[in-house]
Amino acid sequence: MTAVVVVPLGLLFFASGLIVNLIQAICYVVVRPVSKNLYRRMNRVVAELLWLELVWIIDWWAGVKVQVFTDPETFHSMGKEHALVISNHRSDIDWLVGWVLAQRSGCLGSTLAVMKKSSKFLPVIGWSMWFSEYLFLERSWAKDERTLKSGLQQLRDFPLPFWLALFVEGTRFTQAKLLAAQEYAASAGLPVPRNVLIPRTKGFVSAVNHMRSFVPAIYDVTVAIPKSSPAPTMLRLFRGKSSLVHVHIKRHAMKDLPEEDEAVAQWCRDVFVAKDALLDKHIAEDTFSDQELQDTGRPVKSLVVVILWACVVVTGVVKFLQWSSLLSSWKGVAFSAFGLGVVTLLMHILIMFSQSERSTPSKVAPTKKSKNSEQLEARDNKQD
Repeated sequence: MTAVVVVPLGLLFFASGLIVNLIQAICYVVVRPVSKNLYRRMNRVVAELLWLELVWIIDWWAGVKVQVFTDPETFHSMGKEHALVISNHRSDIDWLVGWVLAQRSGCLGSTLAVMKKSSKFLPVIGWSMWFSEYLFLERSWAKDERTLKSGLQQLRDFPLPFWLALFVEGTRFTQAKLLAAQEYAASAGLPVPRNVLIPRTKGFVSAVNHMRSFVPAIYDVTVAIPKSSPAPTMLRLFRGKSSLVHVHIKRHAMKDLPEEDEAVAQWCRDVFVAKDALLDKHIAEDTFSDQELQDTGRPVKSLVVVILWACVVVTGVVKFLQWSSLLSSWKGVAFSAFGLGVVTLLMHILIMFSQSERSTPSKVAPTKKSKNSEQLEARDNKQD
C-alpha cells in the first residue's frame, strides 16, 4: 500500500523538482553573474515552488497540525526580519516543521539552514538547497570554520528577510544519544540533560560573531510532541497519517548577547538548560502554557501549487508517451518499469535519510573552563 502512494508522489516530486533544478541552474549561470540580488529574488520564487510540495504533504496530505506558541510581538515580526533560528532536533521532520513556519511567515523561499555535507548530494532537494545557498558542513571544525565564515559573510547583502536554521545539538535526538550525552555530562561536570542533547557551541559562536551586525534576532525554537500524538516521520507523512506538533518560539535580540566568545557559548548552553526545563513542563502539562497559542491557519497556496504541478507533469507524461509510443514494446515497458524503480529507490533514500536512528551521532563540547578544561577541550577536538 505504501508503494502505491510513494511512487506517484515521488514521480510528481522528482519530475517537478528537476524542472525547478533546471530553472535554478539557468538562473545561476545567466542571472547571478550579472546581479546576485536579482538571482536571489528569482531563486526564492522558484525554490518555493518545490518546497511547497513538501509543505502540502504536511498540511493537506497527512494533515499534520503544527501549533505555534509565542507572544504576539514575536509572531508578527516573523518573516519581516533576518533571524538566526536555533532549535532542538526532536523529530525526523523538524526541518519540514521549520518550512511550515517559514511558509506561514512568508519567507519560505529565503529560509536557509546549516546542513551536513552529504545533504547536497540528495537528488532534487539537495541540489535545490545548494542553489539556494544553504551551508554544508563536514562536521570537522578544522574544515568547517572557513566554510561557515564564508557562507555567513555572503548573507550580509541578502536582499530579503531570511531565516538561517542551526541545529546546535549537531544530530537528531534519540534515547541512545541522550544516554551518551548524560554520561558525558556527568563525567564533565555539566548539567545532565533529560530531554535535549548538549549543544555544540563552536558553530553558534561563529554564527553570532559574523551575523551580529546585520541579523537583529535569534529565534529560540523548542519542538515537542504531545503524549497523545505519535511521533511524525517521513514514512507516516507519505502514508497520510496525521500527528500533532507543538512549537514554542522565544525571540532574543542579537544586541543583548555578550561579546566574548566563551560568554556567547555559555549563553547557548544556558538556553538549552532552560529548553530542557521547558520540555519537562511540557511533558507534565502536554502544552506550552507560558505562551499564547497563535492561529497560523492552513494556507491553500501549497494545495494550488501541487495541483498545478500535477497538471504539468501528467500532461507532459501523456504527451511524451504519445510521441514516443514507449508502452508499445516490451523494451519500452521495461524502460518505464526501470524509471519507476529509480523513483521508488530515491524516495526510499529520502525516507531513510530523514530517520533519526540512522543519523550520525555528534560529539559535544565542555561547558566552561575549569581545572579539567584542557583535557575536555582536547577530547572535543579529537571528537570533531
